[in-house]
Parts: sequence; structure tokens; C-alpha cells
Amino acid sequence: MTMTEASLDPDRLSREKSFHDDRFSDDSSRAPTKKFYDGNQASFEYYYGRVSDITPPVNVLEYGCGTGSSAFELASRGATVTGIDISPVAIEVAEKEAASQGCSANTTFVEANAEDTQLPAGSFDLVCGSGILHHLDLERSMAELQRLLHPEGRAVFLEPLGHNPAINWYRNRTPEMRSVDEHPLLDTDLANMERQFHLQANYFGIATIAGGVTAKVPVVGSAVTQLLAKVDDRLLRMPAVQKYAWIVVLELRPR
Repeated sequence: MTMTEASLDPDRLSREKSFHDDRFSDDSSRAPTKKFYDGNQASFEYYYGRVSDITPPVNVLEYGCGTGSSAFELASRGATVTGIDISPVAIEVAEKEAASQGCSANTTFVEANAEDTQLPAGSFDLVCGSGILHHLDLERSMAELQRLLHPEGRAVFLEPLGHNPAINWYRNRTPEMRSVDEHPLLDTDLANMERQFHLQANYFGIATIAGGVTAKVPVVGSAVTQLLAKVDDRLLRMPAVQKYAWIVVLELRPR
């Protein structure tokens, strides 16, 4: 199913909601991929660093809720955070986590569609999310992002890319790990974003993907990961190679 076909499908949001309800109830199907994420922590560290670069008081909107959310750390630093998710199970998980971390006073979690949030226009200094945009209709979600951001605000997203043949081979072999409607981002998607926003893209994960196999091996794993990170650093300086990365961290500012 193409992105356009999925966008027009009236059952798409119901499928996404069901998929994420199941995922937050039991995410064991994704366990085999953890080793690859372990070998690519640099992308997440960079993303969290950009998201955490705030000077309170700020209003933050996070797409996607759950235990891996940035909402709790941002709230603990004085930000007022609204978290949205299409999954009511995710909302429940986030509310429990906020209570356990003592930051409920600074957080609000709402079941909502990121393509049409119904939240006030121009009210957020930062919008962020990890692994969210590739589940959305990008035309609608970018228009909604433009509406939500304060003129001096910014958005930060961590997303998978869809050009690497080896990664796509693995995706095709493991369809149970993904929703039928998700679409890893392509260079054409980034080009469309750049027409609407000032866009900065940072790429991660080519050689380091292989490091996932040894990431947890004492001494050896760390050495291999560091070596592969140096290889990635050189490779991903070349624009022609960047589209074949696994992950991109996007920073968008209103034009």
C-alpha cells in the first residue's frame, strides 16, 4: 500500500490505533531488534540532546507517549508538557509513569491524532517525537505542525529512513514488527519538509547497524561499536550516502 492510498483509507487510523494498543500491551515481537538499537545509541543520544536543549518555562508537545517518552525528563526540568498518542493504552502507560516520577503536575496526556490534534494554534515552543512521523500522513501532519508551532519554536523528530536495501530486506522479512501503513521516510519526504520548514537533518546508522550483533559483548562489543561509529562518521559526511542511513534526526523551524 502506498502512502497516498493509506492516507485515503478510512480504516487507517483504526489500524494504527489497534497496532499501538497491542504494542504497548506486549512489545515482545520487537525484542529481536533491540541489539541493533543498542549498537546505534548515538542517534538517540543526539535526539534527546536536541530535545533537552530548552530554557524553561516552555510549552512542549510530544507526539507519542509511553515509558520511553521525553515528557518526564522535560517536565522535571520545568517544562509544561502535553503528550498525545492515538493509543489509549499508551496514554494510560504515560500517566502511570508520570505519577511514578512525580511529574504529573507538569504533564497532560491526551488521546489525539497528530494529523489533527485540536490543540491551540501557535502554542508550543517545542514539538518532538521518536518514530512517529513515518506512521502519519506527512502532508497533513506537516500542516498541523506548522499550525501548532510558535513562530520562534522548533520541532525535533527521530525517524527511520527507507532507502537502504539491506534494512528494507529485513523489514520485508519481519512484517509483524510494523503496522501495514507505516512508511520509512524517503528523500522526497525530506525535500517536501524543506519546502515548508527550515530543515536540519543528521544521519545515523550504516556500518553501526552491524555492531548490534556484538554490542553487548564485554570489551569487544564496545570496541567494535566505537570503530564502526568512526566509519559512519566518515561515510555520512557524503551527501550521496546519507539517504542510506537507518535513522535521521530532523530539526524543523518555521519559515
